[in-house]
Amino acid sequence: MTIIKLLGGLGLFIYGMKLMGDGLENAAGEGLKKILEKVTKNPIIAVVVGAIVTMVIQSSSATTVMVVGFVNAGLMNLAQAAGIIMGANIGTTITAQLVAFKLDTIAPIFVFVGAMMVMFVKGKKRREIGNIILGFGILFVGMGTMSGAMKPLTSLPVFQEILTTVGQHWYLGIIAGAVITAVLQSSSATTGILVALATAGAIDIKMALPIIFGCNIGTCVTAMLATIGTNKTAHRAAMLHFIFNVAGTVIFLPFLLTGWLGDLVSYFSDNVTRQIANSHTIFNIVNTLIMVPLIPVLCKIVEKIIPGEDDEKVGPKYIDDRLLETPVIAAGQVVKETLRMANKAKTSLELAMTAFMKNDESTAQKVYENEEVINNLEECITTYLVKLSKCELSDKEKNIVASTFHIVNDIERIGDHAENIADLTIQKINKKLQYSEEALGEITKMYETTLKALDICIESYENRDTEKAKNIVDIEAAIDKQNKKYRDLHIRRLHEGTCNAYAGAIFLDLLSNLERIGDHSTNISEIVIENN
Repeated sequence: MTIIKLLGGLGLFIYGMKLMGDGLENAAGEGLKKILEKVTKNPIIAVVVGAIVTMVIQSSSATTVMVVGFVNAGLMNLAQAAGIIMGANIGTTITAQLVAFKLDTIAPIFVFVGAMMVMFVKGKKRREIGNIILGFGILFVGMGTMSGAMKPLTSLPVFQEILTTVGQHWYLGIIAGAVITAVLQSSSATTGILVALATAGAIDIKMALPIIFGCNIGTCVTAMLATIGTNKTAHRAAMLHFIFNVAGTVIFLPFLLTGWLGDLVSYFSDNVTRQIANSHTIFNIVNTLIMVPLIPVLCKIVEKIIPGEDDEKVGPKYIDDRLLETPVIAAGQVVKETLRMANKAKTSLELAMTAFMKNDESTAQKVYENEEVINNLEECITTYLVKLSKCELSDKEKNIVASTFHIVNDIERIGDHAENIADLTIQKINKKLQYSEEALGEITKMYETTLKALDICIESYENRDTEKAKNIVDIEAAIDKQNKKYRDLHIRRLHEGTCNAYAGAIFLDLLSNLERIGDHSTNISEIVIENN
């Protein structure tokens, strides 16, 4: 019965922490995304960002996994990743500080208020606040359940013997902390168990300290697992996280063995739960202060441990499954990847038209190479959108996901039409067809108008600029007008015999493809208008 209560309490604790973190993350929304995007080469700013993000999502493991995803996507270098990882270790101590407050007696009130808000309050933001309150309450109900379950254990001789053995051999405490955290995938959960033991009167601070050190090492396992299938830089980020925490443990070991650290936290508080929280905070803040100036050295060490360069990035550059842990970030990355695909399609159009005008077969071949990349991106983005749609999303992110499905399809069709123009170019070259200056001038004018439409849809999508998107109406009308006019003029040239039938068919096909690119550009702009 005791084990059942203990497991139930631990489950409530972890679930409450997750619920509170998800609520904070969704409430923060765009703010969280902007914070991460403002990371610079300044390591102090990176540390602050790492701490803030972890305070919001309530998990240093999730932050580190997200950093691995950013590094793998090439959005962050190793030095920036190092700063955020160090900050994440500080951010996770906030959970320990919260847990140290003995709020389990009033926790049911938080559960009641939070549940009422989630069930009956209207408005997404208010419901997210309800999730935060509900998660907070469940977390402390779990703590109370764990503490209650631990009390009978304290009188068992076997349990006392185990704790005494761990207390006498510091290395067993470190191993125990590392293993428990690796299994639970949360240093906060391990700290919660320690607080429950302390509340039950089973352990003192000197027994708890080695386990706290170990839980910092154990949390590295999650990041290590997240690097499976990533590039070398992402592996280095996870290794840096491991070195950082192991080095911190080595630095603090003399203070642990001499009892100095235990005496220090005991001096500031008689409460063991508060001592555990404070020692966790001191460990991570002091370790970060020591390591931040050494980031360049740490980067060189991990580059020696994991040598070599990554191959050039093939396929998606910005999206990564690890970022799905933080849907608001993942949604932003999908937009970036879609923009990259759109610019690839624009490049294909430019290459195809250059090849057509200059009879350049080698440039036409580049269009086919580009089309392979576009098709690959369409498949990868669509698959990612399906995964993202299954995550907890705000209304804004849901709109982004739904609209991007359509936008990706339109971009892929633009790429197809550019490929069609490349096909027409090869036919033109093989048949050695010639066009009059008048015909080439008409093609150039319609191409320039179409390119303008494509630029408008890409820029309006990138900046969510509805005013810019509305300009597409006049451009689309101009494309349709040019298409009709130039078709009529070319049919007249055919009648006059100044152009042969085969060349005429290619000319008209080219106009059709440009007109269709204009249509797809208009579709994208209309989606931008509808969703903003």
